Amino acid sequence: MPEPLRVGVVGVGRLGRIHARVYGELEGVKLIAVADTDGEAASGTAKAFGCEGSSDFRDLLGKVDAVSVATPTSTHADIGTAFLERGVHVLMEKPMGRTLEEADRLVASAKAGDALLQPGHVERFNPALQAAEKAISTPLFIEAHRLSPFSFRSSDIDVTLDLMIHDIDIIRHLVKSPLERVDAVGVSLISGSEDIANARFTFANGCVANVTASRVSAKRMRKIRVFSREGYLSLDYGELRALLFQPTEDVLHGRVNPLEIPDEAKADPLPYFLTHLVNVKEIPFNEHEPLKGELEAFVASIRDGRTPPVSGEEGRAAIEIAEAVKLAMREHMDRVRSRGMILEDTP
Repeated sequence: MPEPLRVGVVGVGRLGRIHARVYGELEGVKLIAVADTDGEAASGTAKAFGCEGSSDFRDLLGKVDAVSVATPTSTHADIGTAFLERGVHVLMEKPMGRTLEEADRLVASAKAGDALLQPGHVERFNPALQAAEKAISTPLFIEAHRLSPFSFRSSDIDVTLDLMIHDIDIIRHLVKSPLERVDAVGVSLISGSEDIANARFTFANGCVANVTASRVSAKRMRKIRVFSREGYLSLDYGELRALLFQPTEDVLHGRVNPLEIPDEAKADPLPYFLTHLVNVKEIPFNEHEPLKGELEAFVASIRDGRTPPVSGEEGRAAIEIAEAVKLAMREHMDRVRSRGMILEDTP
């Protein structure tokens, strides 16, 4: 029987406590310690999960084989580097860093310490996405919306790194083609950095993706639609529901002319559309907690000595695109100002 993998969690706010709880549920894993600059939070979490607690993450060095880092993004590079350079495997909550330079530093530290670095892009482990992505081949157009109320977390970064980064990673994963062009616009409402952003990505293979992220919405939304030659996929991450829309055999073989409206469809076209023009199939999948799937993959990658499903290089690539979005937003605002369309400076 192999020795249990000794793990720790740095940062035990809402998300870090979930990491601690899930580690306690995994076989062959022992939660050794948690750390947080808030000593009371650290001691309370330690008591709840039966491990050590500290107000200094350095106290975990030499005690753990792997660690989850769920601290503010501004601290990721320093904390991650301290562990990685000493050979401790790191699951770094998204985004890996505030800048491409910080991401590069983490990737280099992982190589130097021969340690595994996995960015926390948890949507990759959403069971609905994992089942649905098998139903499409080459995306031609993607539309994604990720909206939420202001959470008071991640206030040290803008909405691109806070929310849009999830969809940037998913779109990269699905398209698998170099990015050629980025157009974007962003607006700051309450935080001093962009709280709403829209970006349009054009890839070398011709795919176009339109992505909207907002953290000043009254309602939560986490949806993506992927159009391909096979049909289109509609995925709701929050509701864990994936629908595939495909043309019927009658349409494919020319037995129905979709441009002609038959008498039976004139009063109410929807039933005719759903029976004669498209087949709508709900994609089945086995439900599981995405974060648990993420941590299971992290642990398995350590044990097997293989690259994790989401690598440090992929986390870096997502940040590189996020930086391109921010640059495109600034360039757009500069063009608008140069035309005299904005009379007062905006953040």
